[in-house]
This record gives sequence, C-alpha cells and structure tokens, in this order.
Amino acid sequence: MTDAKPKILIIEDDLDLAEMLNAYFCVQGYEVFTVNWGEDGVRSCQTMHPDIVVLDIRLPDIDGYEVAHRLRGDRRSADIPIIFLTEKRDRADRLQGLELGGDDYITKPFDVQELQLRVRNSLKRFNQGSLTNPVTGLPDGALVDERLADILNEEGMTILLIAIENLDAFRESYGFVASDDVLRAISLMIVATLRQAGEPSDFLGHLSGTDLILIMSPSNTAAFSEQLRAQLEQSIDYFYPIKDRELAENQPNRLGTRIAELSPDHGRYTGIEEIKTELFRLKI
Repeated sequence: MTDAKPKILIIEDDLDLAEMLNAYFCVQGYEVFTVNWGEDGVRSCQTMHPDIVVLDIRLPDIDGYEVAHRLRGDRRSADIPIIFLTEKRDRADRLQGLELGGDDYITKPFDVQELQLRVRNSLKRFNQGSLTNPVTGLPDGALVDERLADILNEEGMTILLIAIENLDAFRESYGFVASDDVLRAISLMIVATLRQAGEPSDFLGHLSGTDLILIMSPSNTAAFSEQLRAQLEQSIDYFYPIKDRELAENQPNRLGTRIAELSPDHGRYTGIEEIKTELFRLKI
C-alpha cells in the first residue's frame, strides 16, 4: 500500500453491524466499503481492489466460504487478506476458513478494537509478504535475491537446495492446513540442524514455496547434509495419519525431500537468474 488510506471491504448482512463497522473504521482512517450479499462482495473485490476483506460467513445468498473460494481462485483477488467474521466457534469451521486462505478468524460477539487490531496486523503481514514466507517466516522474494546477488562477488560459498517433493499431492489428500504443517515442520528441522552444524553467517530462505536454499561455507555442508537427511528420513512418515503410513510408503507420490549442492564458482554466473535456473535443474 501507499500513503493513501487502506481500503477495507466489509461483507456483512447485518445492517446495524455493517453500519457500526463502517463508522468505526472510517474514524480509524480507513476507506470503507460495505455490501450485504456474497455475490456483491465478489464483484466488489474484483472492481475496487480492497486492501483487506472482513467477511461474514452467514450471508443470504452464498456463504462466506464460497466467497473466499472465489476470491482465492481469481488472480485479481487471490492475495487479498481475509478476516472471517462469524458466530461459529467449532474448530472444524475455523479450519475450513483457514484452508480457504483466510488470514484470521473472529467470532461474534467481538470487541471492535480487537477486530481493528487483527485488521492492522493482517495488513502488516501482507505488506511484509514479499519479504518472508507466510508459513515458515523465512526470507523470501527480494531478500533471497539480494543474498544470491551477494555471492556473485564472493568466493568459497556453497548453496544447498532442500526440495520438498510431492507436497502438492499431499495437500490434495489432506488439505492446506496439513501441508502447511509439513512445510513449517521441515523448516524448523532445518533451523534446528543449523544450530548444531552451522554458523551464524549461514542464510536460509525460500527459492519457491516448496524449495529452500541454504548458503553456507563448504566446510560445513557435508556434516549438515548428513545430519539433516537423517532427521528428515525419520520424520516423513509421521506427517501422515497413522492409518495411511504403511500405504504411503509404497506410493510414487509419497512425501520426500531432496538435498542437492551447487558451488557457484566466482565468475561462473553473470546474474541471479542463472543461479536459480541451475538450482531448479538440480531438482530433476
């Protein structure tokens, strides 16, 4: 966002509540738009491009889950933060909203100041999204590009590619929450291994949503790789439900990891895109 007022779209069929939220967020410095129907909410997102959506789940036409599904399926609205607003409290309802890409969830009755803080925090996370991965919190995008650019002029550094294989297939079977848990757990294992076999100057970040890179000294790569491989091999089966573990062992699309090494010799590459291309080739 720029210095302009952040735009918030409120999709709420309770007219009194919608009016109250409109007045409150206007006072807080937001440009506020309100609609009372799900279909109107979808159209409004695609035309006025809000910075954030507060979305009631119970609507008179299509429910909030369907609204979120459509927003996430359209490139014009796929990245807009969504806060679900609902009377439902069950864990299953909350998980359904998060699986559809909701950024937060608040139940009625609620403290309007709490909602305002959740809106503020979601916007802050969104504005930082290009710098860190929303699931792992590790550097992403521009931060990774900057570090790769640095090693073009450095000598004696090695890049390890740590690729998570078949995570998309796992997500299809077990949902977004479970796949995010896998990504988060693997990143934490890498960080823990770095504490034991790495150095403070090591850099860990995302090459893509399922691929991580680690830039470190060549003297540490062998010990680190061996230790990490052992931990990952012991852990993969536990990401599956107990009833599926034996079956998953023999499936071609079973979760897995691949660790590959690239030594970008000084002067070999002229730009970071060449390095990225070479790293992606290591996955094949």
